Amino acid sequence: MPFCAHRCDYCAFATYSDRDHLMGDYVDAVLSEIARARDEDLPAATSVFFGGGTPSRLPAEELLRILEAIPREADAEVTVECNPEDASLERLRAYRAGGVNRMSFGVQSTQPAVLADLGRRHGTMAHREVATAVTAAGFRTWNMDLIVGSRAETLHDVRATLDDLLTLEHPPPHISCYALTPEPATPLGRDPRRHPDEDDTADAYDLVGATLEEHGYHWEEISNWATAGHECRHNHVYWDDQDYRGFGSAAHSHRGARRWWNVRTPDRYVELVRRGESPLGGEELLDDSTRDFERDSLALRTARGVPREAFDSLGEISHLVEVREGRVTLRPRARLVANQVILRLRSAEHSSNLG
Repeated sequence: MPFCAHRCDYCAFATYSDRDHLMGDYVDAVLSEIARARDEDLPAATSVFFGGGTPSRLPAEELLRILEAIPREADAEVTVECNPEDASLERLRAYRAGGVNRMSFGVQSTQPAVLADLGRRHGTMAHREVATAVTAAGFRTWNMDLIVGSRAETLHDVRATLDDLLTLEHPPPHISCYALTPEPATPLGRDPRRHPDEDDTADAYDLVGATLEEHGYHWEEISNWATAGHECRHNHVYWDDQDYRGFGSAAHSHRGARRWWNVRTPDRYVELVRRGESPLGGEELLDDSTRDFERDSLALRTARGVPREAFDSLGEISHLVEVREGRVTLRPRARLVANQVILRLRSAEHSSNLG
């Protein structure tokens, strides 16, 4: 869903704050793309994820029209990303009645200076309002996203945000935490004075991990912690190198050795689909060594890790990893420097995708 009310200072996603007039045509185009895929052999989905952009920018009934068109298994997980300012009880109840069973909220921080520096628009009490509304709407599982690394953020701010979330009457059962990245061509990326300090970011990330694990969350993947039974099943489709199908502008798909993606802009996407043409923007075929490398590099980011045989030697990275029952996993302090370990994978020297 490539629509947003406002682009945050760090955002480099294919999302637009000036294309709301396309919403109706865009939904029709997505429905057409799904219909074509069903005719070609689209299997029932084990999970569905509405991402963006801001899916909650779309009227709830329009989003549910898309969900209704997707063949899915009876117990499929269905997640919708939602900005806190959109999380009205009415909207959440409509989602729940329409088949959505998991929500994801981009809180990022609860501290005013940090929210301002990130260019976020929601208020500092949004986490409390969201937790109340999502529980009242009947959702059993949901997550909140955090971002660390803003120059405006101190460790005290990180602790305060964690305390705000963990002392809620209904704390989020899944919490994600991402390190702020200054992407080129974003307001954050263009201003070196605002670029995160790597050491400060690492300290903040370590504090998040230690605090969440003290409160009963287990580490799933570099940026994700969950309480038992609240892991995001859809994330594991990517982490476990499974097949997935994307719909809409800039959506990516993967099946076997083929990976492909749609054109980036919603205008072009709508135009191509309306003309009966494929919205394909590009594709690539992966050779065996590249697939092995990508499979292992994704698995290494998770608590499952990779078989010891994925490495020729652990000598130079022995301080960054642990070996248990024949599998290699990252030590907590090494999670933000995972690429240093990934580059030592046995298949890395043969891969063409190290960039």
